[in-house]
Amino acid sequence: MIDFFRGHSYCTKFDGHISELTDIWASVIQGSAIGPASFIVTASDLQPVHDSNAIVKFADNTYVIVPAVNSDISTSELMNFRTWAEENSLKLNCSKSKQAAKGVTCLK
Repeated sequence: MIDFFRGHSYCTKFDGHISELTDIWASVIQGSAIGPASFIVTASDLQPVHDSNAIVKFADNTYVIVPAVNSDISTSELMNFRTWAEENSLKLNCSKSKQAAKGVTCLK
C-alpha cells in the first residue's frame, strides 16, 4: 500500500500538447481502483460542525446536508470542509455547491 501512494505524478494532454509531469501529493488518487476505499479512510475524521447537520460520504464525494432551519450556519460548515480539505491535500469543487450557486462566498 505504501508503494501505491508514493511517487505518483500526472500530466495532461490537450490539443496534441502534453504538459510536464507534476507530482501528486493528495491522499486520494481520483479514478484509481483503490481511490474510494482510500477516501473512506481519509474522510473518517470529517464530521459536521453542528449535530443537526449531516454528512454523507460516497466513493470520493461528500455531501453536507444543512436543514433550512440551519441555513444561518451553512458558512461554518463550508469553512469546516475547506479546512479539512486543505489539511488532507484535497480540493473542493465549489461549482457543485448549491450554497455557492445561491451567492454564498465559495471558500478557496
